[in-house]
Amino acid sequence: MGFNIQPYGMQSMLKEGHKHLSGLDEAVLKNIDACKQLSTITRTSLGPNGMNKMVINHLDKLFVTNDAATIVNELEVQHPAAKILVLAGKAQQEEIGDGANLTISFAGELLQGAEELIRMGLHPSEIISGYTKAINKTVEVLDELVEKGSENMDVRDKEQVISRMKAAVASKQFGQEDTICSLVADACIQVCPKNPANFNVDNVRVAKLLGGGLHNSTVVRGMVLKIDAVGTIKRTENAKVAVFASGVDTSATETKGTVLIHSAEQLENYSKTEEAKVEELIKAVADSGAKVIVSGGAVGEMALHFCERYKLMVLKISSKFELRRFCRTTDAVALLKLSQPNPDDLGYVDSISVEEIGGVSVTIVKNEDGGNSVSTVVLRGSTDSILDDLERAVDDGVNTYKAMCRDSRIVPGAAATEIELAKRVKDFSFKETGLDQYAIAKFAESFEMIPRTLADNAGLNAMEIISSLYAEHASGNTKVGIDLEEGVCKDASSMRVWDLHVTKLFALKYAADATCTVLRVDQIIMAKPAGGPRREQPAGAGMDED
Repeated sequence: MGFNIQPYGMQSMLKEGHKHLSGLDEAVLKNIDACKQLSTITRTSLGPNGMNKMVINHLDKLFVTNDAATIVNELEVQHPAAKILVLAGKAQQEEIGDGANLTISFAGELLQGAEELIRMGLHPSEIISGYTKAINKTVEVLDELVEKGSENMDVRDKEQVISRMKAAVASKQFGQEDTICSLVADACIQVCPKNPANFNVDNVRVAKLLGGGLHNSTVVRGMVLKIDAVGTIKRTENAKVAVFASGVDTSATETKGTVLIHSAEQLENYSKTEEAKVEELIKAVADSGAKVIVSGGAVGEMALHFCERYKLMVLKISSKFELRRFCRTTDAVALLKLSQPNPDDLGYVDSISVEEIGGVSVTIVKNEDGGNSVSTVVLRGSTDSILDDLERAVDDGVNTYKAMCRDSRIVPGAAATEIELAKRVKDFSFKETGLDQYAIAKFAESFEMIPRTLADNAGLNAMEIISSLYAEHASGNTKVGIDLEEGVCKDASSMRVWDLHVTKLFALKYAADATCTVLRVDQIIMAKPAGGPRREQPAGAGMDED
């Protein structure tokens, strides 16, 4: 006979199967550990010499990238505390489009500092108040480090745009940043509206075509669609465009009818009337002046035959998002049913032509004087993963452009800003009394992670570099950073390495917020996961099976 022991304490309150972790050792330090693991993964990808990660997600898709946002997105992080860091990284990626790695790595470093302080005997709430004071001080110091005169900028001046964009792109594609920046700057300047603050990232498209190399890449004013034209007409110029969202075809009626046919003539007339009806519709479109029909659905055989007869070029765009962008490029209005379009509903293009690039037929829609509609960067590369990585670099460039349209202030890059922040925040910690000062000093030390990581990733001696950086900054050269190619300390303004003030500001802010959120947790209570038992995969499955 087994003893039936009544559960007591926490067990008696919650359902069975729950997990409950509390106290410093179980909850706080475990959380910190999980976050440190995550930041160790992204840290080696920081900066221009960052290593690539090979991530294979649950759908067996392969990612080879050093873009932290992509890495943490595909990792499917399970631990709730590490998820907070992932969310901070995502917020940074959506807000600015660059600096997700800085956010996650810096937060990991702050948490490591917090762990050492906790082991020394500080209470998490003292660490939080110290970190909060430190981040406020950091924001003040950042504003002082802004380069003079950088707040006024002409967003249509390619030189100025490239100087601000270079650092963001170089951290993804080191050595190719000049080529990519000039492409991205051209594309962004073409679609920049009268008021730059309304710049829309979606207006710069990327078309990835295999083959060739980066030097074959170009910018097209207009769109590049990876489809061939339906029918035989492959190019037109200065044409009006009619867009039909539902497809160009004879529509089946809703009601079913029975037709009784007595003789052969009636049968012939029956099919003729259908033809005449389709011809009438297509002729109406042709009479409205349109030379191009764009369909969002299927194009019927008979409709196509009459389109050929009236010399209309037919394109089929099945994705409704692409169709919307096409309408934006050409200023057309998508019509619901096949009928004669109003002159106002027609769009206009300079030229539509089907060309073959690297063995793929693509339709190039050009609209040179269409103002700021859409421009496309055509990327060429040898493999899919290289193209994906190039696309991420271009995305970063475009997002940086959007950020600089709103706030164009810049601070010295190449870890110059970070060392100066470390120095100033450290000085600030000496003025504080109370236990906060230890947390503030740790916050200042955490800034050293950035030059240290940059140096480590480039294979340089980190200790030497950090000490010589500190020496330079102590003697008043606040713009001295690391020259990664030569492995020496140099003035960031002479190397033309600038970072956007907003990127740094938000990255450090989000990192500090995420850190404080993690440190505020002292208990974790997890309910039993819903659903039946999971099928366990054998260890190592899915990795090397052919």
